[in-house]
Amino acid sequence: MFDSLQTRLGNLFRSISGQARMTEANIEEALDEVRVAMLDADVSYRATRKFINHVKERAVGQEVLRSLTPGQQVIKIVHEELINLMGGGEEIPTLPRGSRQAVMLMGLQGSGKTTTAAKLASFYKKEGRRPLLVAADVYRPAAIDQLRILAESIEVPIWAPGANVDPVEIASGALAHADREVLDTVILDTAGRLHVDDEMMGELERIRDLVKPHWRLFVADAMTGQDATQQAEVFHEKIGIDGVILTKLDGDTRGGAAISVRAVTGKPILFAGMGEKIDNFEVFYPDRMASRILGMGDVLSLIEKAESAYTEEETRALSKKIRKDEFDFNDFLDQIHQIRKMGGVRELLSLLPGFGTNSAVKNLDMGDKELVRVEAIVLSMTRLERMRPRILTGSRRRRIAAGSGTTVQDVNRLLGQFEQMKKMMKKSIGSKFTPSAKDRKKRAKAKPKSIFSRFGGR
Repeated sequence: MFDSLQTRLGNLFRSISGQARMTEANIEEALDEVRVAMLDADVSYRATRKFINHVKERAVGQEVLRSLTPGQQVIKIVHEELINLMGGGEEIPTLPRGSRQAVMLMGLQGSGKTTTAAKLASFYKKEGRRPLLVAADVYRPAAIDQLRILAESIEVPIWAPGANVDPVEIASGALAHADREVLDTVILDTAGRLHVDDEMMGELERIRDLVKPHWRLFVADAMTGQDATQQAEVFHEKIGIDGVILTKLDGDTRGGAAISVRAVTGKPILFAGMGEKIDNFEVFYPDRMASRILGMGDVLSLIEKAESAYTEEETRALSKKIRKDEFDFNDFLDQIHQIRKMGGVRELLSLLPGFGTNSAVKNLDMGDKELVRVEAIVLSMTRLERMRPRILTGSRRRRIAAGSGTTVQDVNRLLGQFEQMKKMMKKSIGSKFTPSAKDRKKRAKAKPKSIFSRFGGR
C-alpha cells in the first residue's frame, strides 16, 4: 500500500532534507509536489486542500525559514499534519466492560464485512471478551455459511437462524441469546448491496434502533479509493457511524481512502485489515501509519508482532538452546513458521526505518519464496538429520535435494548458512551473559580479600 505516495514523497524529501536555506518560493514548489503526490494516491481533493493549507501555514512561518535545518523541519511538519489528517493522537476507543455491548458492521457488498466480523470477534476474544457472531446478511448467497465456517475456525459461537428470517428478528434473537449465554460482545454482520438504496438503509435503521449498538462501524474497501470515502459519508448521513474499518490495505491500493476518510467524515479509522488471514487485522494508529507512508518505519508494530509470535518462555528456551549449542533444524523450522506468522520477510522489513521506500524491499518476493525453498529442504530431512546435521553425507544430501526439488548445491549452501547463523546467534546471546575480559578484571579488583573486609575488617 501507499507505494506511489511513498516513492514520490521519499524522492521529494531526499531533495530538500539537506538544503541549508529555504524560501517561500521553494516551499511552495515542494508543496505542489506533495499535492500532486496525494491526488495521485487517490486522496480526496477536499482532504488534500485542507492538508496543504495547514502545512503551508506552518512552513512559511518563522518555524522553518529561521531554522538551522529547514528541509528537515518541513518534513517534520508534513509528518505531524499527516497524523492530524488521519486522526491525530486520539485514543483508540475500547468497549465498556461489565455489560453486554453490540457492534454493528455496515458497508457495501464486497467490502469484506463477513471476514471482518470474524477478525473483530477474534480480536475481542484475545482481549478477554466473549463475542457472539450474528449472521444478519440473509441476501448474499453463502454469506451465512461463510460466517459459520469462520466462527468455527476461531471457536466463537454464532447466531444464524437462517436466510428466511427477517434480519431485525435475527438481531433481536441474538441479543436474547447473548444474555442467556452471558456473551458480552454481539457482532452483527449486516447485509450490503452493490450500491446504496433506500431498502438497505431502512433495514439498517431498524436494526440500529433495536440493538442500540455501542459502535456503528463502516467497513470500507481501501481498493476503491475515493469511492470508499464517499460511501462512508453517505452512511454517516443516513445511519450515523462511529468509526471505520479499512479492508484490503495489503493490496494494490494507493492508500487514498486511509488518508481521506477521517478528514471527510470526522470519524476515526479504528482497525485495518492487512490480509486474508484472521490474524491479519490490527488497530489503526495514525502516527504509525504516517511514519510508514513517509518511510520512517513502524518499529512499535514490529515489536508487537514479535511479542504476539513469541512468548517469554519460548524466548528463554531458545536462548538456552543457543547457549548450549543445541539449536538444530527443528528449531530453525520453528523460526521460519514464526516469520511467516508475523507477515513474511517483506512485511517485516517494510516496518523498519528507511526500508518502506526502498525499491529493493518492495520487489522482495524472492525473500518469501526463499523461505519456502528452505522449508522444503528441511522437511526433506529425517528427524535425526535435523537434530544432527553433521551426519549428512553426500548420498543423504542428494536424497534431500531430490525430495525437495532443489539441487545439492542448494542443500550445501543452506548447511553452510545454518552453521554461520548458529555461530552468530551464540556469539550474540553469549555476549549478554558472559562478561568480557575487561569486566572480569574489574570484578577481580573489586572482589574483597576476605569476608571481614565487607564490614571494614582486613
